[in-house]
Amino acid sequence: MLRQFFLTTYLETGTDEAGRGCLAGPVTAAAVILPVNFQNEFLNDSKQLSEKTREKLRPIIEQQAVSFAVTHLEPLIIDQINILNASIKAMQESILKLDPRPESIILDGNSPFIPKGGITNRGGKIFTDAEIEILNSIPNASIIKGDSKFMSIAAASVLAKTYRDDYMNRIHEEFPMYNWKQNKGYPTKEHREAIRKYGTTKYHRMTFRLLPEQLKLEI
Repeated sequence: MLRQFFLTTYLETGTDEAGRGCLAGPVTAAAVILPVNFQNEFLNDSKQLSEKTREKLRPIIEQQAVSFAVTHLEPLIIDQINILNASIKAMQESILKLDPRPESIILDGNSPFIPKGGITNRGGKIFTDAEIEILNSIPNASIIKGDSKFMSIAAASVLAKTYRDDYMNRIHEEFPMYNWKQNKGYPTKEHREAIRKYGTTKYHRMTFRLLPEQLKLEI
């Protein structure tokens, strides 16, 4: 069974992202504060769940959460600040949308919530000095495989994944030849063959290696 808290025992938010390894579409982050008495036997890392289970869990999380928020950062921003910075920034933006303000933050992975060089304040939302102070002031911890260990991170992973899937389903209607409804922008053989045939769109990440023979651009 997943654990509830790590740093504090009240108003702890879990945050996670989806779409980091995709060739197209946004990176999407969610932040969730769960109530102290929250329990759900099906909740787990979204990657371990079926699409049907994720869709069932989403309204449960949204209805029972103390607070939740979701942020999409578009490919143009990803290309400007790189995918790692964009992933962290999307989490930070989600944290600032929460009400009440969390007392602690736990996130999946080994990247720090506040990078060594400080908060990236370009691309996406431009943080005010007060917002930067808030982000710097909240205790936080990065937990490897945290989405399979803590309920709030798992809940955030479910929201990030389902909201991003919805986004990809919408833009699939605009560019159906890439079959984003199925591959969600990931580097499948089918997706890469469509890029080869039709070229790129405004939703593709131009600093990524879109085709195997391509050199990855550095920013």
